[in-house]
Amino acid sequence: MKSNVPEIFGSMVFNDAIMRDKLPKDIYRSLKKTIETGNKLDINVANVVAIAMKDWAIEKGATHYTHWFQPMTGITAEKHDSFISPQNDGRVIMEFSGKELIKGEPDASSFPSGGIRATFEARGYTAWDPTSYAFVKDGTLCIPTAFCSYGGESLDKKTPMLRSMETLNEQALRILKLFGNDSVKRVNTTVGPEQEYFLIDRSLYEKRKDLIYCDRTLFGARPPKGQELDDHYFGAIKPRVQAFMKELNEELWKLGILAKTEHNEAAPAQHEMAPIFDTGNIAIDHNQITMEVMKNVAKRHKFICLLHEKPFEGVNGSGKHNNWSMVTDNGVNLLEPGSSPRENAQFLLFLTAIIKAVDDYQDLLRLSIASAGNDHRLGAAEAPPAIMSIFVGDDLELVLDSIEKGTDFDNPSSVKMDIGVSVLPKLPKDTTDRNRTSPFAFTGNKFEFRSCGSSMSVAGANTILNTIVAESLKQFADELEEAKNFNQALDKLIKTTIKEHRRIIFNGDGYSKEWEEEAEKRGLLNLKTTVDAIPMYLEEKNIKLFTEHKIFNEVEIRSRYEIELEAYSKIINIEALTAIDMCKKEILPAVNKYIGQLSRTVLDKRSIDLGKNMSSELSCNMEIDLIRLLSNLEDKAYYEVNKLERELIDIGKLDEGDKLAIAKYYKDKVIATMNDLRKYVDQMESNCDKEVWPLPSYGEMLFSV
Repeated sequence: MKSNVPEIFGSMVFNDAIMRDKLPKDIYRSLKKTIETGNKLDINVANVVAIAMKDWAIEKGATHYTHWFQPMTGITAEKHDSFISPQNDGRVIMEFSGKELIKGEPDASSFPSGGIRATFEARGYTAWDPTSYAFVKDGTLCIPTAFCSYGGESLDKKTPMLRSMETLNEQALRILKLFGNDSVKRVNTTVGPEQEYFLIDRSLYEKRKDLIYCDRTLFGARPPKGQELDDHYFGAIKPRVQAFMKELNEELWKLGILAKTEHNEAAPAQHEMAPIFDTGNIAIDHNQITMEVMKNVAKRHKFICLLHEKPFEGVNGSGKHNNWSMVTDNGVNLLEPGSSPRENAQFLLFLTAIIKAVDDYQDLLRLSIASAGNDHRLGAAEAPPAIMSIFVGDDLELVLDSIEKGTDFDNPSSVKMDIGVSVLPKLPKDTTDRNRTSPFAFTGNKFEFRSCGSSMSVAGANTILNTIVAESLKQFADELEEAKNFNQALDKLIKTTIKEHRRIIFNGDGYSKEWEEEAEKRGLLNLKTTVDAIPMYLEEKNIKLFTEHKIFNEVEIRSRYEIELEAYSKIINIEALTAIDMCKKEILPAVNKYIGQLSRTVLDKRSIDLGKNMSSELSCNMEIDLIRLLSNLEDKAYYEVNKLERELIDIGKLDEGDKLAIAKYYKDKVIATMNDLRKYVDQMESNCDKEVWPLPSYGEMLFSV
């Protein structure tokens, strides 16, 4: 049966078309004004909207509603309430008020708060985000909301994102007015997060505690074949996977998510889904929904969808490329090279603002994609390095060179690169290859932030990106608004900015050792791990940035510092406990069993009477060699298991209030021991009978579909 895509698209979304149809004209206009200006919604308007939303949701099969929010866990949260309201005659009616639409009250103490909320201070609030449409999922009306504490502090990832969009809009409008663009009323950021993931057979997943508890394999010998033949990337999609993708697309389309591209990725069993870009906060909501729908649809096809950044050692992990741009309310992409000198001057100013932002706040951009899972990818010759840099392409770099030095630019025409708007030539657009090794690459009309991890919310990365660019634009606007001669001031500002921040531009191989050495000479930061990056929250310049732009207050900043350090430590602790459990209960007993089988084989061979004309006993070289090898590896693994247990106990001796010291201990001690343990376990797997080994192998998981 063929799907009618235009008919099903957005069918489960209370979108603009539905609102225009269901709401009285004056109510619709009032709601649209709230959405466009951010003004508070009148309760009378909210009541009418709530009734229409409830009636529509019931038509779609909904019996409950929930304020759908994004706490600091990195995933979404829901508390379902039914629409039923009891009546005096024992019956019920279905009710939903404007008050219930605008505000909810879940328990705040059970979510990560970084000390903002104590256990006995349970109250928290959800507040409707009318700029992101409500939708029906699994019989529940989901209302996208922000989440804050009783004291008003942000406890979620969405509130800072909305704040950052506002500050970027404010500063971008100041710049546009300087160029005479008074008709623009709003500048939005647009985001298109490409989502990578693995699909493995559910029956194999259920036999591995590491995948169940940690979302990644803690052990696993490499199979004879990995991705070295490059035969999976863009290869023909297998029928079972294609069936999954077909249902995934249909479910996403119903929810108004612009799923566009699907293909096999580089590693076996790895795939990618890319949407069309959307307004920043909506795109982030949609990506959170996408990850949830992927997992649910996968189960229906007897798959498990793995979103961890590195579920399998030895093959590529999964990222989430964040395509980011700025667009005016009349449809002009501010990162699109223009067709006139004045448009190009405007483009160059926004471009140099971004260059300055990335250089000034390398630490925050690196921090925005820090996680225990992403540490396995960054700098591993499969993903951008932990060093932040910008790729602009050869042609655009020549333009920037010419501006900085005031020299001739031979392409597309030989002309002095003076920013006096009347002589700036038409800039090249998208004339260079993409640089897959760059963390932040200009791709014609947007920047592709390639370092985001596949499982993480991209709200954090976009909040930082919006804020640091807003700061650059603010500084530019402050300077240009005071200038007596705008063109001369613009020329000087762009030239000075390029010169001062040139070090952040790098068009070469970001995977190379040479770049790491060159980056150090340039004075660029190399924050190799999450534990190195998280303390950047507390740098004075960063606290000042967040507080001045009203993204976070200092309490909220310190809470995120605490939350992210604690999350890192908890993840490593779970992985260490899982590794111990698997070794003691599954792996070491299995190896012991195999050694016993080999020993009995030796005894059996030696007991055979071969007759007078043959040797009195058969050769047992293979069995004896294997017994010796496996016994040695088993002893070493057993030592590392005990060492790991002792290290987890010793963590209790550290000051529990010093989250950074605890995280450093996990990074330096626990992870090192886990890596040593894995080395011995993987060698044992490579030398054990597959009938005895208790875990599905990499070969089975990656190539069984």
